[in-house]
Amino acid sequence: MSVTDCFADREGLTRPVGESEADAYVRGISFKTGPPRLLGVELEWLVHDLHDPTRPVAPHRLAEAADRVGALPLRSLFTVEPGGQLEFSSQPAESLAACVADVSADLSLARAELRELGLTLAGYGKEPWGEPPRVRSTPRYNAMEVYYDRINGAGRNVMCRTASVQVCVDAGYEGPGPLGYLRRWRLAHLLGAVLSAAFANSPLLHGRPSGWRSSRQACYARMDPGRTVAPPDWHDPRAAWAAYALDAKVMFVRSEDEPWAVQQALPLRQWTRTGHPRQATADDVAYHLTTLFPPIRPRGHLELRMIDAQRGEDGWMVPLAVTAALFDDPSAAETAYRAVKGLGDVPGREPPPRNALWRRAARHGLADPELHAAAVACFAAAREALPRLGAPPRVLDAVEEFTGRYVERGRCPADDLLDLVGARQGGGS
Repeated sequence: MSVTDCFADREGLTRPVGESEADAYVRGISFKTGPPRLLGVELEWLVHDLHDPTRPVAPHRLAEAADRVGALPLRSLFTVEPGGQLEFSSQPAESLAACVADVSADLSLARAELRELGLTLAGYGKEPWGEPPRVRSTPRYNAMEVYYDRINGAGRNVMCRTASVQVCVDAGYEGPGPLGYLRRWRLAHLLGAVLSAAFANSPLLHGRPSGWRSSRQACYARMDPGRTVAPPDWHDPRAAWAAYALDAKVMFVRSEDEPWAVQQALPLRQWTRTGHPRQATADDVAYHLTTLFPPIRPRGHLELRMIDAQRGEDGWMVPLAVTAALFDDPSAAETAYRAVKGLGDVPGREPPPRNALWRRAARHGLADPELHAAAVACFAAAREALPRLGAPPRVLDAVEEFTGRYVERGRCPADDLLDLVGARQGGGS
């Protein structure tokens, strides 16, 4: 049985695998090349009290919200994060318009249901007013919390207190050019810093400035670096990702019994070589990949994970539309690459999000002059391309409004929150 067959059926998933099989599997699924055709988005939302967003929402209210929304006839896959955040993952769509229409319909249903409970979806990258505890207890989340707490508090923060807009684009063609997967992989890691800066929306901790425009991205930079930084090699992404995945530490070994056995120093490579604490299976390798959280995660397609959740009913459409345009329109992709490729010359050997460029994006947003200049060029290219992609008027209007309000002025959504807090503190002093 080939390694592909081994992972293709339920019986094969339980088959023990060695290092070479695991390596071949990861290489085989990471970049599925072809004409860029599909688009998707994953939206995480905090849940706030409708009348007082600073008031903590009790666990029983979060549970009722999850149950009520989960019972709706949604097109998206609906899941609940550890801190009670609600996530809507779209089906792969063949156009930006179709993706927006499907997700918008789901969000309208969810908002109406939550309104009856006195709750609302809140678009912030990180909870601005408090530190919600974990409210979901599953073997995975229980084990993840133990694993992360051995390092620092950043993992618990990301699990329970953050929310994002994750945009999914196809890997691209096998060959060269602006739509080739090698170019798109590199573009993602440079443009990702610009997107992080432009959409930074998590500047507060307990209602006070944290020192970061994107506290969420700062948390990711502090987490276990073996699973949250980018692979170091740009030249052969398949080999780099496979090496990254095999060298990453296994969080836990699953079993029918609880709690799952949390590991401390067990790289997947070592597990597949030694067969201890038990033999690794094909399913273990596939599951291990779900515990890796770099800023761009190859899952056949590219999953861009660096964008903070956005406020307003249409806020999430802007990063989706801009990212789609800069990846899938050849002219816009070429313009974006020229605008950001110089950012890769920033000194420092650490990969994103720990390097100097990404830390500047998280700390300063578009107040950083180089990131601002790149954002202006990229948003201009996206606005020109979106009509060619058939973007509906609602999307064009949202992108136009965001560009004028933030990008052209060197601001990001975090600056609005900082202004609000500053005005309140000034008024009370």
